[in-house]
Amino acid sequence: MTSPAPRFHFIGLVVADMAASLAFYRALGLAVPADADAEPHVEVPLPDGPLLVLDTIATVRSFAPDWTPPTGGHRASLAFAFADPAEVDKKYAELVAAGFTGYREPWDAFWGQRYAVLHDPDGNGVDLLAPRSPTA
Repeated sequence: MTSPAPRFHFIGLVVADMAASLAFYRALGLAVPADADAEPHVEVPLPDGPLLVLDTIATVRSFAPDWTPPTGGHRASLAFAFADPAEVDKKYAELVAAGFTGYREPWDAFWGQRYAVLHDPDGNGVDLLAPRSPTA
């Protein structure tokens, strides 16, 4: 008898400034605990399953003392789906207006989605996407 496949549980990010990172993910629309800004470890439930887990550099170094930030580009990329293209455009504009870093303004991707890319405060790619309408 074979064991069942493991269930995907969380995506972990190492953050330099917990409050700044949480402000970004709140502005994106995630349900981040209001009192979490000063915490060294935060778990944010994502719709439909896994957690987004954020740990400060000090927390990671508490169990991996030689940890150093990766270099040479973004560390990770997260993608968040929206119901329609207008929501992608609106959320991108809101985040950029709030001072967060836009990387690629919304465009109609050849693979059939409205797509945009931002960077969170730690340089991780955050993709916004929605299926394009049939008339797009």
